[in-house]
Amino acid sequence: MSWNQQLVKLNNKSLVLKTIKDHGPLSRADISQRLGLTKGTVSSLVNELLTDHFCYETGPGESSGGRRPVMLLFNQTSGYSIGIDLGVNYILGVLTDLNGNIVNEQTIFSQTSTFEHTIVTIKKIISNLISRAPVSNYGVVGIGIGVPGIVNKEGEILLAPNLGWKSVNLQAEIEKEFQLPVIIENEANAGAYGEKCFGAGRPFEDIIYISAGIGIGVGFILNNELYRGRNGFSGEMGHMIIQADGKECSCGSRGCWELYASEKVILSEANLLKAITPEHTLEDLLEFATSNNEIANLFEKVGFHLGIGINNIINTFNPEQIIIGNRLAMAREWLEDPLKQVVQNFTLKQHQSDLRITFAELSIYSAALGVSAYVTEDFLRSDIHTQSS
Repeated sequence: MSWNQQLVKLNNKSLVLKTIKDHGPLSRADISQRLGLTKGTVSSLVNELLTDHFCYETGPGESSGGRRPVMLLFNQTSGYSIGIDLGVNYILGVLTDLNGNIVNEQTIFSQTSTFEHTIVTIKKIISNLISRAPVSNYGVVGIGIGVPGIVNKEGEILLAPNLGWKSVNLQAEIEKEFQLPVIIENEANAGAYGEKCFGAGRPFEDIIYISAGIGIGVGFILNNELYRGRNGFSGEMGHMIIQADGKECSCGSRGCWELYASEKVILSEANLLKAITPEHTLEDLLEFATSNNEIANLFEKVGFHLGIGINNIINTFNPEQIIIGNRLAMAREWLEDPLKQVVQNFTLKQHQSDLRITFAELSIYSAALGVSAYVTEDFLRSDIHTQSS
């Protein structure tokens, strides 16, 4: 078989698998019709996918006159992926099947974000999740890590201001330890992708995901594609200036959006009110806010400032949808009204029609599920090539 023929075959095999994964149960005839491939080609490729344990046959489907067709389903438990959301004050890890269903999870909260300490915690979570993975044909197929910072195309973390990291190679450390493929992605990009694949973004093509945690990152999906910018650094809008000569930021600038509209602000201002101690978490504050007007007002003020930044983003990009995600999305009850009020009052009216502002459906899991989905896609793509070579 020539190289060109082999490439066509591999591409067709990937397409057949994706079609079964996205639209199953399907018969061989359904796949042939959807993809415009001959029944013989589809039958041959399906047989290979059955041998590779990527799909399986299930009971017969509806007959259109002849014999009832055998239906095919994606084998989502033939392997498992690990997704890690690396926050500033927490690390969340999920073990998912190949369809993004969470099988196991672990969160560790920490006030120490040094690279040395963090990498020990990440390794601990990964080891724990690997040990809990059910027996499967391919085992754990890879690890994805979403990081709050600037990541280049080679997976090196160039700058993570809220972690205090500069030019560190997390990917090499984790690959060396576990001998598995590792993908490093900006966590806001990962969150946008998670919501697009599994959450609030599924019906939309132009989505802007606001990851609001200790800092703020933004992920863009434009025309159904993740937009990374020329060098992969897009979305650092937490450092958009919303107040000239404002507070000093760890990035070296002043008046950055995340200094007024993040979890960090709420924790610090609640501390000044003597409402909390340094040990208290955002979850504690959410509980206090139900009976403490001062705390509720802090959340509303953050909602107002979130709205200011979101107004700028809407006027710039004219998106279909804005999704507010990450940990601050848990405060929807207090954030939503002031945020939407700002947009209503200040955003150009033309941009407000056909715009949906919502909160992440996946709650705190958007980024972890996004990087887990990258790992799964990478595995399915590369393993089809491996199995067929």
